Amino acid sequence: MSKNVSEESLSRIRNFVEKYCEKSGTVTHPNKEITDVVVLGLAHHRDTLGKPLCPCRFYPDKQEEIKHRTWICACDDMQIYKYCHCLLFVNEEGMPITEYLPEDHEGRISYGLVKDPTPDKGRPLRNKAQEREDERKNRPS
Repeated sequence: MSKNVSEESLSRIRNFVEKYCEKSGTVTHPNKEITDVVVLGLAHHRDTLGKPLCPCRFYPDKQEEIKHRTWICACDDMQIYKYCHCLLFVNEEGMPITEYLPEDHEGRISYGLVKDPTPDKGRPLRNKAQEREDERKNRPS
């Protein structure tokens, strides 16, 4: 991935991340390098694809993924479960929130149970959890 991204995309993504942290009750990863590389990836995808597609996943067809919207930041997992695969939106210790994930989800398996420190914020699509799980099990990405 090219590190050359537009200042406009970087600025817009940084602004989005700041506002989304406030809205969701999360913080960016305490290791600034992790945050910077994810922001750079989101800005790159905004420049090259027109949408901030999650840079932490492999997509057989990025254009097809954009049509589904599942992995456009803030992705469905973040909006439903408050879980960020990229570790961009985390708790103060730098851990992704796993409290709302199904027990067989790879995030819960990898990190264990990580409680949500701000349960009154975030998860605007929580009512779509079953739909998301059906899709997760049936789609290759």
